[in-house]
Amino acid sequence: MPLFSAPSALSACPEGFTRRAYSALFFLLHFPNQSGKRTISARFPIPGASPLNIRCVITGRNSSGKSVFVKDAAVAPVTLSLLPGFEFHRLWGADSVPKLPSDGTPPPHPRYFPPAGGFRFAFFTIPPGTSKIPESTDLPAAFAEIQAKLPGMVEVLEPMHPGMHTTDTVDFDVVLSGEVYLELDDGAEVLLKAGDCVIQNGTRHAWQNRSSKDCIIAVTLIGAEQKR
Repeated sequence: MPLFSAPSALSACPEGFTRRAYSALFFLLHFPNQSGKRTISARFPIPGASPLNIRCVITGRNSSGKSVFVKDAAVAPVTLSLLPGFEFHRLWGADSVPKLPSDGTPPPHPRYFPPAGGFRFAFFTIPPGTSKIPESTDLPAAFAEIQAKLPGMVEVLEPMHPGMHTTDTVDFDVVLSGEVYLELDDGAEVLLKAGDCVIQNGTRHAWQNRSSKDCIIAVTLIGAEQKR
C-alpha cells in the first residue's frame, strides 16, 4: 500500500502547479498500470557510475559574415533524484522559427516540449534493471524538482497509465545505443535497436527498456498544431 492516501497526498499539491499534473505524479509513484503489465519504477544508480557528458559543437557567423566555431564543450545531463539513472540532455531549441544569420547564441526555450512553430534537440537515456521507487518519496519535493529541471514534463504524463504520454509535436527519434520497446495504444509495441529510428506524429506512447544496458536516444521535437 502507498505511504500516502490519495486524498491527503493530493491535498498537498504545491502552489502554482496544476492539480492534474500533480495527481499524475502521485499515481505514477504509487499505483500500477491498469493493464497489470508493470508498475512505475526507476533504476537506482550503480555505485561509482557517472553521468554521460555529450560533446556539442555550435557554429555561427561572426560580424564579418565568416562561419566560425562558437562553442565546443561537453554538456552535462539533467538528472532527477526521483528517476535515478535517467538522463536528459537539452542541447538546443527555440520557441519560434529560427532566423539567420545567427551568431550562435542559444535561443530561449524554457520548457522541455516546444510550442507550435518551435523545436527542440536533445538526447535522453533510459536505464535498464529497475526497482520500485520508495513509498516514502517526498512527493511535493519530487514534483517541484521535475518542474524546475524539466518544465512541462509532468503535465503530459497520464495518471492512470504510467509512462504513457502524448505531446503536440512531431518527434524524430534515433536509437544511438542499446535497445528499447516503444509502446502505443492497445498494447502495440516494437523493439528498437541501435541505428533504428522512429517518426512519431503526435502519438500516445511509452518507452520501456527491458534489457541490461542503458538505451540512449537522440530526438528532435517539432512543435505542431493539434486539432482539438
